[in-house]
Amino acid sequence: MDPDVVRRAPLFKALDDEAAAALQSQMTLSRMERGDVLFHEGDRGDTLYVIAEGKVKLGRTSADGRENLVAILGPGEMFGELSLFDPGPRTMTATAVAETQLLGLGNDSLTGLLTGRPEVAKTLLAALAQRLRRTNAHLADLVFTDVPGRVAKALIDLSERFGRSVEGGVMVAHDLTQEELAQLVGASRETVNKALADFQSRGWLRLEARAVLLQDVERLKKRAK
Repeated sequence: MDPDVVRRAPLFKALDDEAAAALQSQMTLSRMERGDVLFHEGDRGDTLYVIAEGKVKLGRTSADGRENLVAILGPGEMFGELSLFDPGPRTMTATAVAETQLLGLGNDSLTGLLTGRPEVAKTLLAALAQRLRRTNAHLADLVFTDVPGRVAKALIDLSERFGRSVEGGVMVAHDLTQEELAQLVGASRETVNKALADFQSRGWLRLEARAVLLQDVERLKKRAK
């Protein structure tokens, strides 16, 4: 586990090294394999989590069993903080999509931290505001952007967070199945696969197993607009 990665989380941004180390010592380390569920939609929420390694997907399930993937989170990102400000049930299900290590902090410990360090509350509220902005942008895309545009935008977002430069482009190891990628875009798997096949035929990308090599990022960015 890389301490520098953990320090990127909003929870730690307002803390100096000594305070951050003290806080981390209060957190509980959890390890998960791909497919493991951390909590389900409707469960009682009383813990905030920081991803140290791996990836977690947050999703919701409709009454008829259809699944919607709301977000993919990776190292240095945080989730579950809503339970501090609204002690209701979990609004989403959290599932590991790769081998993952998490640091968890209970609400009692977090409340004590915020009482003594109000600047941490400010960073948490800023993180919630940024998430709300992303949610609003995603809703707008569902209304105003066609499926190929949403696919291109999702790939660019994943590349900016999980991509690494390699010979020939940017390799994005997103760890998602085709169905999960379709859920993230908000379209059927068939429609998303058609868009990906079109991008591949144009030489913009090359599909790999649970990964994609972006060969023409600029073209994808233009298609995402």
